[in-house]
Amino acid sequence: MTTDPQGGTDIPTGLIDAVAHLVETGPVPLGGYTLAEIDAVSGVVHFLEDEPSAEVVAEAVRSLAARNLITTRPGSNEVQVRGDLGIALAFQQRSRVVLDARATGTAPDRPWRFVLMPQPEGVTLEVLIDALGIHFFALRATGEAFERLWGRLPAGDRGPAGADADRVLAASGRTALVSVSRYDDGGDRTTHDVVLAAEGEVCHVFVRDPESPDRLVAQGLDEQEWRDLVTTLTALA
Repeated sequence: MTTDPQGGTDIPTGLIDAVAHLVETGPVPLGGYTLAEIDAVSGVVHFLEDEPSAEVVAEAVRSLAARNLITTRPGSNEVQVRGDLGIALAFQQRSRVVLDARATGTAPDRPWRFVLMPQPEGVTLEVLIDALGIHFFALRATGEAFERLWGRLPAGDRGPAGADADRVLAASGRTALVSVSRYDDGGDRTTHDVVLAAEGEVCHVFVRDPESPDRLVAQGLDEQEWRDLVTTLTALA
């Protein structure tokens, strides 16, 4: 696959269908990369983290080139992205819906951030981010990817609809912010947030007040209801 300095990509014919068919036989791990390495191939979803410095990206380019993951043709500005990184970039660049879940209370050696990019073919690009900032890419069947996500988020019985968000979030040792962003053809983004907070045997669910987005409002949803809400928000047209 090739990418230019402005972030455009040229996906080889048949690549998406071939890899999607491969996922039918089981998950396809695509390796772990630093944020700078992803940025070096114009593969960063722009809201994930702060942009790395030019010096760090330059070092990442040298690392990728040394591993033969990127190359260029003589006289061309296009970068050829090879191997698993090229596959990950191809699926990431075509994504129009991105689920970004950040959790607190996770173990230090476990991922704390989970990004899902559903695809029309029924597969999802899964990105797990650990405390060192390593992004672990994999392609999975969409149903499996979401089941794995549910297991990483707070869970419990239905919380009351009148719960105070500030009190609950301050008291909870395990919370999660689930943001679902949808991009139109012009690159404009709309985002919906769902906030989860475990308190004893209860899991509170909050969303933003549409008339006052800084304010979180308890929804009184049970586990299946808030999962259905997130699934609906990520549904592809």
